Amino acid sequence: MWLRNRAGTEPVTARSPLRARRVLSWIALVVAAAAAVFFVIRAMATGEQVWVWEAALAAAVAVVAAVDLAVLRRRRAGPSGGGHGRSDG
Repeated sequence: MWLRNRAGTEPVTARSPLRARRVLSWIALVVAAAAAVFFVIRAMATGEQVWVWEAALAAAVAVVAAVDLAVLRRRRAGPSGGGHGRSDG
């Protein structure tokens, strides 16, 4: 097998930066949600469409960050049902 003859140790000792990803997702969620609220208030005050689009983009970023946090929480909980992969049967 090709992994047995490797020269480095990275495949064995490599770790995913999940903690940093979680922190960055929380920051993105908070900042994007605050920006979306700000842009909605600006849109209501001025009536300009540009603020509506800005609010939509900020809300989309907040949703992506929330989904990422949900994925990280699921990964931290481990595999459901004790299995280690997808069952096709």
